Amino acid sequence: MPNRTTLTEAEIAFAHAQRVARLATADIDGHPHIVPVCYAFDGTRFFIPLDEKPKKVDESKLRRVRNIEARHEASLLVDQYDDDWSRLGYVLIHGHAGLLQPEDQLHAQALLLLRERYVQYRTMELEKHSVIVITPDSVTSWGPAIARHHS
Repeated sequence: MPNRTTLTEAEIAFAHAQRVARLATADIDGHPHIVPVCYAFDGTRFFIPLDEKPKKVDESKLRRVRNIEARHEASLLVDQYDDDWSRLGYVLIHGHAGLLQPEDQLHAQALLLLRERYVQYRTMELEKHSVIVITPDSVTSWGPAIARHHS
């Protein structure tokens, strides 16, 4: 069976309902790296900003950026935990990862979506920073919470 590259309506609703995901990348030698991220989804691609949070290094030296430049692949895990296990669920996206530069047309669209979703980004100068874009190559999901998000 070929990989599914699009999300179902229930998966989209679940992804929109969550506020944080985990971004996994690997370096050229396959060493994994995972960080929590904010994200937006346009129905086709996921966008993850490189924002103004105080970081010790320039964004081009961030491990996730170096890993994406080295391998152009990433996984994004959008999950939900609850002590009521009928509310558990996740959507796992593996895909092609790239960096949108500020001059890219899609960069402005990504910022609109991110600012609509997270009020904190409305006062940040995200125009100066790259945005990670992930285009799904495979999508899988699990959990009772996914089934609850049917329209």
